[in-house]
Amino acid sequence: MAYRVGFSYFTRSMRSDYHFKGCFMADEKYNIQKIDDYRWRIPREGKMRVDGIVYADERMMEEIQKDESLQQVINVSYLPGIVSHSLAMPDIHWGYGFPIGGVAAFDMDEGVVSPGGVGYDINCGVRLLRTGLQRVELAGKTESLVNTLFSNIPSGVGSHRKDLKLSHQDEKNVLKNGAVWAVSQGFGTKEDLDHIEERGCIPGADPELVSTRALERGRAQLGTLGSGNHFVEVGYVSEVYDERIARVLGLEKDAITIVVHTGSRGLGYQVCDDFIRVMIEAASKYHIELPDRQLCCSPIKSQEGRDYLAAMACAANYAFTNRQMITHWVRESFEQALHVSPKESRISLVYDVCHNIAKFEEHIVDGQKKQLCVHRKGATRAFPPGHPGTPDAYKAVGQPVLIPGDMGRCSYVLVGTEKAYLDTFGSTCHGAGRIMSRGQAIRATKGRNIANELKEKGILVRADSRSTIGEEAPEAYKDVTEVVDVVEHAGISKKVVQLKPLCVIKG
Repeated sequence: MAYRVGFSYFTRSMRSDYHFKGCFMADEKYNIQKIDDYRWRIPREGKMRVDGIVYADERMMEEIQKDESLQQVINVSYLPGIVSHSLAMPDIHWGYGFPIGGVAAFDMDEGVVSPGGVGYDINCGVRLLRTGLQRVELAGKTESLVNTLFSNIPSGVGSHRKDLKLSHQDEKNVLKNGAVWAVSQGFGTKEDLDHIEERGCIPGADPELVSTRALERGRAQLGTLGSGNHFVEVGYVSEVYDERIARVLGLEKDAITIVVHTGSRGLGYQVCDDFIRVMIEAASKYHIELPDRQLCCSPIKSQEGRDYLAAMACAANYAFTNRQMITHWVRESFEQALHVSPKESRISLVYDVCHNIAKFEEHIVDGQKKQLCVHRKGATRAFPPGHPGTPDAYKAVGQPVLIPGDMGRCSYVLVGTEKAYLDTFGSTCHGAGRIMSRGQAIRATKGRNIANELKEKGILVRADSRSTIGEEAPEAYKDVTEVVDVVEHAGISKKVVQLKPLCVIKG
């Protein structure tokens, strides 16, 4: 039974700083109803078309109220054609239009597609690699390894590869074919493709809809990390929670793993920026009333909607290719730094999954199977055992779900569940979620040497600048263990293993 808790009513900030210009507030106060220990309802009222549902425990809920992300959950519920609920995962925080950690699905006939529901970094995602190496085999070698990785994989703002020259046609092939193109060029194996969401290629991509400026930005950035919270992390399996599933995923205690987190770089950013302008005009053209201009959108079946989805698919395919090519240089770095052959290192792909995307998927709504356009913005797909979208190798256990934490704590591998498929459109959290802005983090860590603090814990970090490390200090993030505990207790993911870092390169 739903009931009101002590902090159920709270006053929303009425400030009109630049983040929230164009956003109208329905009421001065609203209530949150507790469904159970890990779910909260924002009841439908006014122009809301559906309820909001937030996954969080009570302590998290208090923290979530400190920014405007709950208002964004409400704002999303205003959009035409939204079905079931406007959802938020426990790593929720304020984002552009949609909250980061937001999930919403839209009817194909009446619904809309919104760039704000995908974000600027289209197909930002996570890739997990396993190895045949044990933690003990890296003793005394992590410094050489992290330095080699940092040398081989460009990182930071505007980073680009000097050893890869894409022709105009090559780039269009990347946008059309995704990771398939990379494998065809010798960057990885066909077996890699079997372990990537959509086999590394979103259908329907049309490179002709990608602007010249976007192509220019993307041409030299393939195979690079970029900036912000993007990283390559070498770690090890520190805990195993489900031995059976871990065996299916090829993960065992103390085995060395590599996590790659990056997206579509400047190309994806430009695609989003280009289409936000288009969608602002489209929202007016189709008489869509917006609670926030940042939710600009167009009907899915409109020309503007179809064009955005085709251009978005291009950026998504670029991101899959980017992570595939970084994997190639990860493999080379292990050979160079550790003096091991590919046969000895046995680096293979567990899974690659995106967490900023809009996709056409079949889900059950009011007891009926329906084709929907599912927006995941800082949320991870979490399909159950037996689902057609789950790779054959994992059909018996469910789709792997990769949840990176901060560089000072740990990350997790989960699997999707039937409950996620029924309750959240097959979605779960995507990471720890920030609790400090980058500016706040820099101010909070002023005078400290975060790299040395991490080194004392046995974690080596390399980054483009000292400020990058400050921005990404562990305390800038929620505790990923608490986030993962919420989604597991809520039944929308199942914990398989924990990973702890040994060395990290940051953008």
